[in-house]
Amino acid sequence: MSSESQAERADSAAPEPARARIALGAGVLFAVSVAAFSLVAWLEGFGAWPIALFAAAETRGSLGAISDAAQVIAGLLAIAITVVAIVIELAANRYTHRITELFVREPVNIAAACFYVLATVLCIWISATFDVAAPGPAPLPNAALWVSLVLATGCLVFLLPYFAYVFAFVSPLAVIRRIREQGLAAVRAYPERGERSRYELLDCVEELADIGRGALEHSDQTIAMAAIDSLAELLRDYQGLRRDLGGSWFAISGVLAQDPDFVPMAAPVRAGLERDGAWLEAKVLRRYLALFSDSLGRARGVGTLIAIHTRTLAAGADPAIPLLPWSIRFFNSYLRAAINARDQRTAYYVLDQYQKLAAELLRRGDAERAVSIAGHLRSYAQLGDAHGQEFLLETVAFDLSQLIELAVELASPALDPLLGVFLEVDRPGDPTPERVERHLRVRRVQVQLGTFFLAVGDAPRVARIRADLAGERAERLRAIWRDLEAETDAEYWEFTDRGVNFAYLPPERRALLGAFFAEFPALRS
Repeated sequence: MSSESQAERADSAAPEPARARIALGAGVLFAVSVAAFSLVAWLEGFGAWPIALFAAAETRGSLGAISDAAQVIAGLLAIAITVVAIVIELAANRYTHRITELFVREPVNIAAACFYVLATVLCIWISATFDVAAPGPAPLPNAALWVSLVLATGCLVFLLPYFAYVFAFVSPLAVIRRIREQGLAAVRAYPERGERSRYELLDCVEELADIGRGALEHSDQTIAMAAIDSLAELLRDYQGLRRDLGGSWFAISGVLAQDPDFVPMAAPVRAGLERDGAWLEAKVLRRYLALFSDSLGRARGVGTLIAIHTRTLAAGADPAIPLLPWSIRFFNSYLRAAINARDQRTAYYVLDQYQKLAAELLRRGDAERAVSIAGHLRSYAQLGDAHGQEFLLETVAFDLSQLIELAVELASPALDPLLGVFLEVDRPGDPTPERVERHLRVRRVQVQLGTFFLAVGDAPRVARIRADLAGERAERLRAIWRDLEAETDAEYWEFTDRGVNFAYLPPERRALLGAFFAEFPALRS
């Protein structure tokens, strides 16, 4: 069984333990109450099981107790409604108004409200009418007392477990799970419900995105990440359902045509979505882009998680489902948003996920798309450099070198195109002396890759890298040599998600630095 199906089973079964906990809590309180009453009765001399006390109860005294019970239950109902209303309202204002709808629809809440109302009405009626003698024999003497006592006891022992259930119900994580389940249920119901199902699914996606946005506004990254996870899980589960949907499901018409995410789209873009049947994928990715933009500069973990899910969704999608091209487009949008916001650190983590997607494509044999991604990486690195974020150049140069090493391992036809892109990373359109000097670290990565080709005996590609470095001044080449020889720690000395030290060379490749630089005339003097 796949992890997705296991998660679906766990989610669908989640309400049952909550209901079982209510029953268990009420049962424990009832058992403790019975035990306490039996102890008091035993101390009074009635024995450990004083059932006869109820059978012998005097009618008028019983009716007084029932009248009091009706007042107690009515008070409990008022307390329950007040507490629940306050809790639901606070949760709805903090996260999403959908909490109110979910709460009203939940069977446990409906049953609880009906139980309290029924107990109150029955006790009031009994206390108001059962003060005369019965005209015939009683099949169950003192039945009014017994029934009222059971209802009052049930209301009392049920109250605390029910409050615990309410607090658990309005937990944002539980609400997120329920909204995702509603979205999947809407997809499954499409053959019967038609356009209403698409409306409900769009609403669920918007609600999950709103929860994420509200959590970001309150600096609650945990909830924001849970909403992002839920959107990804919704899309993964949807992939297994979409093949059973009719062609009308994928048409951008009706409610979809009025959705704010699709209204401004140009006709060719909408036609492409209809052709690919990818409107839901585009909808989720657009919500991801909005959340990514909101997270820039304040919640880098959220931006990284969005990039991770975009990569895993693209890499894990059925090849027949064109999710990959759309994911690549949104990766490019993430990078542009991060660079424009001058959030270099988030761009650094997005580049890591983008490079991993390209590596996965290489392993699959999709050399064309891997080279295309490499070109995008180079373009956004140069864009970042133009915005004063030159560290992105070194990052992309390192990422491309890793792709090239993988291409050698796989004997991929993408090797030479990737090397061509790699050697163009440090060539922006208008190089100034200051910018060229900042590109020293890109040159260092080129030297590192040169030692890799030396190690595998690939002389033509070593010569190609040397030719690219031929115009460098001797002092720059010596600085690169010194840096690479001095760095002996494979892990970066600060904590990062990547953890890798860009300047590190393994000892066996470090030993080849002399052989690599021996062919440069400027270093022979």
